[in-house]
Amino acid sequence: MLVAFSVAPLGAGESVTAAVADAVRIVRESGLPNRTDAMFTTLEGDWDEVMDVVKRATDAVGRHGHRVSLVLKADIRPGHVGELTGKVERVEAALTNG
Repeated sequence: MLVAFSVAPLGAGESVTAAVADAVRIVRESGLPNRTDAMFTTLEGDWDEVMDVVKRATDAVGRHGHRVSLVLKADIRPGHVGELTGKVERVEAALTNG
């Protein structure tokens, strides 16, 4: 499965950089395939391992404020792996060929 999530503390002031860095550090140390962009971090794995990482990242962000905002989107497609890059490669190929 792929999970794209955004997590940020509430009540931590204007900048959330340190909190987001703590979350991304947990994702990267998980060993799961992942990608971070300006709005979301996406990771790939099975349900239990992905949700464990999201929970740990959310807990880390929670230490920076009194409340946490979590936005999560999942693509659950059993039997498929490599979709973190595969989806993008298929779109790029369609743009090149179309």
